[in-house]
Amino acid sequence: MEQRVMNRWLVVVGAILVQLCLGAIYAWSVFTPYLKDPLGLFSFTATQTQAIFSVGLAMFAVVTVIAGRLQHKIGPRPVCIIGGILLGLGYILAKFLGYSLAGQIICIGVIGGAGIGFSYVVPIAVGMKWFPDKKGMITGLSVAGFGFGAMIWVKWAGAWGHLIDNYGVLNVFMIYGIVFMAVVLLGSIVMINPPAGWKPKGWLQNSDSVQATDAVGLKPREMLRTPQYYSLWVTFIFSAMAGLMVIGCIKLFGIDSLMKIGMDKVSASAVAGTAMAFLAIFNGLGRIIWGTISDKIGRKTTLSFMCALQGIIMLLFYFMGGSVWSLIVGASIIGFNFGGNFALFPTATADFFGTSNVGLNYGWVFTAYGVAGIVGPILGGYVRDTYQTFLGAFIPAGIVCLIGAVIMILLKPPRLENR
Repeated sequence: MEQRVMNRWLVVVGAILVQLCLGAIYAWSVFTPYLKDPLGLFSFTATQTQAIFSVGLAMFAVVTVIAGRLQHKIGPRPVCIIGGILLGLGYILAKFLGYSLAGQIICIGVIGGAGIGFSYVVPIAVGMKWFPDKKGMITGLSVAGFGFGAMIWVKWAGAWGHLIDNYGVLNVFMIYGIVFMAVVLLGSIVMINPPAGWKPKGWLQNSDSVQATDAVGLKPREMLRTPQYYSLWVTFIFSAMAGLMVIGCIKLFGIDSLMKIGMDKVSASAVAGTAMAFLAIFNGLGRIIWGTISDKIGRKTTLSFMCALQGIIMLLFYFMGGSVWSLIVGASIIGFNFGGNFALFPTATADFFGTSNVGLNYGWVFTAYGVAGIVGPILGGYVRDTYQTFLGAFIPAGIVCLIGAVIMILLKPPRLENR
């Protein structure tokens, strides 16, 4: 009798629900003007606001390694549940402990960031096992919620719901925490692996040089001995650093730039908020579109082109900030390219090192995101505090993206005989 198998598209629905909540970390810029207001409750510096963001990103990346190992032992659903509880708890606790910088670093950065790390890798690993025939597209769909979620939380806190203005930052933390916990737990219900040996009906695996690695399935200790791992890792740092820098400072950068051309602060803040929303929308679209493109033309080619495009736009972005439309267009392109990282690097990891251990292996690749999360936002905040401009941060970010494009052009598949 044929075994009854769950409809694999339910995994996509669950993945999107989970990722919508995890994307809250990219909405951080909506809080920064309130945290930085010298007449407000907090009076943080720009660097301090970015420190909270960076700690969250670093915890996210480090815990992803732990989550990859843990889901291999106890299964994906329990790990996703742990993440949802921690994410929600971190934001709820911030309501009571978030008056100080240390309180926000612990609650939002450490606890909330750890929650994101536990849940994040689960939909990616589970999705690729259910969709080995569409790895790029399905990974893009799975993580698209992360990008779109940022737009929802930005707009709900700001222009749509006016939650911060009506209830204050700390109460918004609590509201968000309750919602995050409930929705992640709902999405975790379908976070289960397919039965052993299951394959989509009619699917035949390709046998090209990269896909051959997929059949072998390198373990982390084997992957860490290959130059391909370090090439992917460094390129991920360069590419993610640029996007995270802009995500962390887009509201402040937009206000600064537009006020220099004579716009009043209220109008500049509204336009900067719109740029944030477009960045979030295109962040989500980029995950789907870049992932789908990579299924057609290959991961390496797609990564090379994406990094090159991001490098060029970062070199131009400071100058684009002086116009409403160019600010929004620039933010959209940066978000679009940044989103592609989260469809392309996990699938490249699977292509080069195998799908069977992708949850374990991608955790190690994803530590690059933690490094980028510290360097990018902190560099942006430091340059702004020190020189009253973001130019000295955007230019080096653009240059390293171009270097990443060259690395990907030169990258070749691992030689399996050297395992």
